Amino acid sequence: MMSVRIARLSDQKLDVAAHLAAVEDAAAGAVASFIGTVRDHDPDAAGAVIALEYSAHPDAEATLHDIAVTAIGDRRAIVAVSHRIGRLEVGDVAVVIVVATPHRAEAFEICREIIEAIKRELPVWKRQLSADGTAAWKGLGG
Repeated sequence: MMSVRIARLSDQKLDVAAHLAAVEDAAAGAVASFIGTVRDHDPDAAGAVIALEYSAHPDAEATLHDIAVTAIGDRRAIVAVSHRIGRLEVGDVAVVIVVATPHRAEAFEICREIIEAIKRELPVWKRQLSADGTAAWKGLGG
């Protein structure tokens, strides 16, 4: 039951239902998810955030797959994870993580491990655009 069924970067709108469907399995008693959306503020921004522009290293998709495999470790789990690239408006979905496991504790743990590793390790950068016309780049861990 250990598999990564989706690990992709996409410049298209992320389909949460497709991620949920991808982890369906008769052995799974728990499904945990994380959906990260673009918010209208940031502690580092002087004003309102109006959009984010994500760009990625060519190896980012392989790195995302490796992050999922590492988070699963020796546990029984199925993962579907995607990260958007390109311009996203406030409210757009930037990250989808869905994890299915036999029991809930592992599903929550793996889901959290994946998002924390994405923030730390995924070679994706974002340019934050503010209402006042300023822009700020944020890299790994940003």
